[in-house]
Amino acid sequence: MFKYYGKTAPYLFLLPAGIVLLIFFFIPFFQTIFLSFQNYSTNIYHSNFSGLQNYIEIIHNPIFYKVMWNTLLYLILAVPVLVIFPLFLAVLINQKIKGITLYKILIYLPVIVSIVVAAIAFKWLYAEQGILNYILNVFHIKSIGWLTDPKYAIYSVILVTIWKGIGYYMMIYLAALMSVPKELYEACDIDGAGFFRKHLTVTIPHIMPTIALVTTISSISAMKIFAEIYVMTKGGPLNSTKTIVYYIYEKAFENLDLGYASAMAVILLVIVMVFSLVNILCFERNKYQL
Repeated sequence: MFKYYGKTAPYLFLLPAGIVLLIFFFIPFFQTIFLSFQNYSTNIYHSNFSGLQNYIEIIHNPIFYKVMWNTLLYLILAVPVLVIFPLFLAVLINQKIKGITLYKILIYLPVIVSIVVAAIAFKWLYAEQGILNYILNVFHIKSIGWLTDPKYAIYSVILVTIWKGIGYYMMIYLAALMSVPKELYEACDIDGAGFFRKHLTVTIPHIMPTIALVTTISSISAMKIFAEIYVMTKGGPLNSTKTIVYYIYEKAFENLDLGYASAMAVILLVIVMVFSLVNILCFERNKYQL
């Protein structure tokens, strides 16, 4: 029946998705930018226009730099592992191995576990009388404050994120490996190339767009980390695990300073956009050349 609508038919198909994007993305997006110029510190119901005051306060706030460092630490430690190790697993899983389906299920299992459930489980493991400290005590090693010592807390949370994401990115790599021509591997075998040489010269160049995708997704996910911190540490101890997203939540919903939280959200948006542009320039530049 859409033939009667002529050239407007494609727009009718796009209309439902456009309405959803308008309600749940564009309106909140512009509202957040508007709120970032408002002052809610004196009255939550009636704001005052403050211009760039929220941004100035953020620049002079030492806690902001602390949470940005924690977020950067997440990027430095979690992203390389989530990019490289799942690729290694995908290459191994892609081989003809007996019981390969079982291995795939076991590796992917953490992905389907709720992040809240996973965080609670690891919180028990990290407890003062938890399994990890019990094992240390068996070997006469002093217990470690995995979540209560500022020296270890952020690394303990990062391990949960890595454990949760490895299976997800492995499946992305497995899908990409199916597109690599088998003839190239056969040619490498004829030339006598070893296992690592084969994948360095054939696999990695062919799935480089997928590697770029995983790098971008894992980087953005690391910058938006929230659930693990909320369940396990609440940003403590001494702000050692507080990241930018948790700080935004704390300012918006605990301190009710919506203007300040919105300003930090805008800053986070700019950082995410920069990471996306870097990905395009480094990995996918040829796609956008005219």
